[in-house]
Amino acid sequence: MNETRGKVTWLGHAAFLIETAEGTRVAIDPFIEQNPKFPRGFEYGKLDVVAATHGHFDHFGGDGVELAKKSGAMVVCVFELGLFCQSEGIDRVSGMNKGGAQTVAGVEFRMVQAVHSSGTTAAGKKNPPSDPCGFVLTLPDGFRIYHAGDTNVFSDMALIGELYRPDLALLPIGDFYTMGPREAAKACELLGAPRVIPMHWGTFPALTGTPSALREELSSRGLSTEVIELAPGGSWPR
Repeated sequence: MNETRGKVTWLGHAAFLIETAEGTRVAIDPFIEQNPKFPRGFEYGKLDVVAATHGHFDHFGGDGVELAKKSGAMVVCVFELGLFCQSEGIDRVSGMNKGGAQTVAGVEFRMVQAVHSSGTTAAGKKNPPSDPCGFVLTLPDGFRIYHAGDTNVFSDMALIGELYRPDLALLPIGDFYTMGPREAAKACELLGAPRVIPMHWGTFPALTGTPSALREELSSRGLSTEVIELAPGGSWPR
């Protein structure tokens, strides 16, 4: 991926905007109003897809519903979360499940495993029950991006690496609610991805993992994985 082929913009926490050279725009896990790291004044603009890894308030919740309604984008998510979206009046929903793939606006979305909690009706509509997942996105030029969602490291990441060979991994490193830097370094080893953008760190005090700690853990494993450290609102390639 280079300046003419698209870009990946980190919007704090696990929220990303992915743009292809063809003009497709994908929002993943939009977390806006209660996200202290969301770049204020940022506007998503035209969107083709809103993809959700799970229904927790800091990944989809109310922000995802409102963004999908405002933009008219297709919501790509696990089946049960799709039912919730439909109940909220979202017309364009394509719920799927792990192992499956679908192509929307020229981008293939392959749903893969994630190891995390899945929501509860106790918190109301902003935390709907649904199984967590990750996505491997294959862009029209063949570039592959793995968004892990909220997860711990798990051995089947080796299968994700073998089957899909992601060019870029978006991995949580914050610890406490997800894996920390040590586990994320192991995830990089299992995936074999040449580069990683750390996410789900620095948003709240409990998320203590840092990109520098990830670099140290990668070095201790003898890995040359490039750590692309972005500030919220920053993009790669720059």
